[in-house]
Amino acid sequence: MRRAGGRRRRPQRGEPDLGMWVDAHLHLDAPEFDADREAVIARAAAAGVGLMVSAGTSVEGSRRAVALAEQYPNIRAAVGIHPSAAEDATPGGLDVLAALARHPRVLAVGEVGLDYYREGVERRRQIDAFRAQIRLAREAGLPLVVHEREAHADVDRILEDEGATKVVLHCFTGTPERALRCAAAGWMLSLAGPVTFANAGALREVATRIPIDHLLLETDAPYLAPAPVRGRRCEPSFLVHTARVVAALREMDGDALASRLAENARRFFCVDGTPERPAGR
Repeated sequence: MRRAGGRRRRPQRGEPDLGMWVDAHLHLDAPEFDADREAVIARAAAAGVGLMVSAGTSVEGSRRAVALAEQYPNIRAAVGIHPSAAEDATPGGLDVLAALARHPRVLAVGEVGLDYYREGVERRRQIDAFRAQIRLAREAGLPLVVHEREAHADVDRILEDEGATKVVLHCFTGTPERALRCAAAGWMLSLAGPVTFANAGALREVATRIPIDHLLLETDAPYLAPAPVRGRRCEPSFLVHTARVVAALREMDGDALASRLAENARRFFCVDGTPERPAGR
């Protein structure tokens, strides 16, 4: 596969092939993969997924994400505390997260944010955890991977209050108008399986209208499998189904879309051709 406009640099040994598809967000540490994780990772590579960013959702989950990134050359980690686990955001838990964020195979702080859908954790606790992790990301020099469900006004306000600029809204399902506002703020939007669903008219408009420099794709595996495999356990090899739909919506050749999105991932996650950041960045 070639990049649009030129020959693609051949990746070096141990380096993920960013000229192929990038799964910008998934959860390879999830128990759904315990029985066949090795096979899932192999199927992803065979499908052309060259880099996977596995996100933690708790302190222990973040440790597992880092361990996977240490084990596999095509996996990197994001470390964070999901709003449903906001009780992890104690001073001690945040200290552990800050230490993990310095690991050379960690590319982002996430999955963090707000979730008002389930109401399982008190909103003030979620907000405090979110603000603390925005500051942690700033201190670590890392981008933020943000979860939002029925909380977009508070998420946007807090990100702006905290001066967060390097942000990806993962599994974006908002309106085209919000998508354009977020892109204008410099944020990235990551689309997942829902853009392939038959009732995804507004989300397909998002995929068409946002500037391509603000677009990433993800599976959020093991969740939200795209059509035509909807209802199954999602896995990173399924990214190609979502990519096919987005390429058609944007009237782009698949290779050209892969190249543009790989460049977006390289820029956003600071993957610059070497597989690791310097320790302590």
